[in-house]
Amino acid sequence: MRVWIIFKKELHGYFVSPIAYLLLTMFGVIFGFMFWNIVASFSNYALEAQMQGQNFPMNINEMVIRPLFGDAAIVGLFFIPLITMRLFAEEKRTGTIELLATSPIHDMEIILGKWFAAVAMYVAMLLFAGVSLGFLFKYGNPDWRPLAIGFLGLLLQGSALLALGTFISTLTRNQIIAAAVTFGVCLLLWLLSWANFNTAAWAQVLSYCSVTTRLDSFAKGVIDLKDATYFVSLIFLGLFLTSRSLESLRWRS
Repeated sequence: MRVWIIFKKELHGYFVSPIAYLLLTMFGVIFGFMFWNIVASFSNYALEAQMQGQNFPMNINEMVIRPLFGDAAIVGLFFIPLITMRLFAEEKRTGTIELLATSPIHDMEIILGKWFAAVAMYVAMLLFAGVSLGFLFKYGNPDWRPLAIGFLGLLLQGSALLALGTFISTLTRNQIIAAAVTFGVCLLLWLLSWANFNTAAWAQVLSYCSVTTRLDSFAKGVIDLKDATYFVSLIFLGLFLTSRSLESLRWRS
């Protein structure tokens, strides 16, 4: 019950300020721009192949949906810090963090309520932007299952990064610093995939830890247990670090 109360309070906090509407609009516009460009390229390629008398199999899931999810995951790296930056940094700035730290509410209830609200905001962004995909079903015949799995991958990746952002937000009272550090961590976890070009064991380990590498199977429409486990583990790590950070605040209060 107390998790639900905190969840509603945090979610309400997004929508009483311009933050939610700005994020929804910006992500929707960017996602829509990427969608129409990928669809236009797909249509031009199909038209050129038809004019040349070539009959290549045109897989809309492979040529449209998969690259679209890959691009959406990268764009999400810029928006996730904006979602998490206020979760605890704002509480520190206004001084209400002491009230939370000394309240009878369990730390994990506070953390889950705030994290669930951040995840709900991220889901709202995905759903709002996903309206563009309705045109695929209106004018094409895509398989809905890879589409659903791709959205699941984006949700798992976003939830993991949101958990890390929640932890980072407990470390400072400045929202700008929280957003900048979270973006740096998200970008680093994305850049780790570049280590794949090196065959050394350490490089392969770094590449394995990349959030974009873990998303590849979902973008293909395949649920890989290893990738799902990676994201769930990252979620638990972020929430665990957040709980330790809040515990230290209780001791100092």
